[in-house]
Amino acid sequence: MPNASRLVSTIVSCEWLFQNQHIEELVILDARVLKADDFTSQTYIPNSRYFDIKGKFSDTDDEFPNAFPSQEQFEREARNLGINNNSLIIVYDDDKGIYWSPRVWWLFRSFGFNNIAVLDGGLPEWKRHNYNTITSLAISHWEEGDFKANFQQDKMRFFHHILDIARDENCGILDARSEDRFKGIAPEPRIGLRSGTIPNSANLPYAKLLNGNCLKPEAELKAIFKSFDIANRPLTFSCGSGITACILALAAEISGYQNISVYDGSWTEFGTLTK
Repeated sequence: MPNASRLVSTIVSCEWLFQNQHIEELVILDARVLKADDFTSQTYIPNSRYFDIKGKFSDTDDEFPNAFPSQEQFEREARNLGINNNSLIIVYDDDKGIYWSPRVWWLFRSFGFNNIAVLDGGLPEWKRHNYNTITSLAISHWEEGDFKANFQQDKMRFFHHILDIARDENCGILDARSEDRFKGIAPEPRIGLRSGTIPNSANLPYAKLLNGNCLKPEAELKAIFKSFDIANRPLTFSCGSGITACILALAAEISGYQNISVYDGSWTEFGTLTK
């Protein structure tokens, strides 16, 4: 890599991160959802900073979970994490290896920042390699960053968009929920939320894209996407609340798809606002 501080991939291995921990511009983000009592009982990759995905980086006034933050909020909180326009960000989590981290990757992409990658396999894979871990997160000893957010409207879809997309046969919607939830066999985990699917959508459970804690190889991902009738069509990814849809977005970009977006409210919003 001619310039190690500029990423050439949307996903990096634990070996890559271990070998490049010296990069001055490197920022490592922990994307796990932790409660206040959890922090002292966890282990972390050295120099990690906590990305509060459900608090500081979501619109908590919205009635639906994990709602997309405003440009002003995202810029402010990213700067508070010491993130600069020239930062190189690697994001990881612990839950299933890859779960929350693609949402963080997609949020930054949606605000015009591309020098970010997901750590393949997350903390479980890091530990499998016996790389060093620590028992406390980095506290704000960094200077405030100069990160500038620039919302990319084509990256995110909201309720008014999805109503049109659901009627447009030239568009594709892939739903990351489990097959049983997609078919309405298993109930939705959100109390009171009806079962169902967005019209014009097909099912691609996010778990089918994983080998254990890691993403499947690129060739296998391409074969999975090729099995759907989505060639040359704009793709929107949905799930329960906008989190695992981003795993599909990550795998789709790796597979070469470019015209892709995530439906922020996903089934939680659509199922609530429609009958």
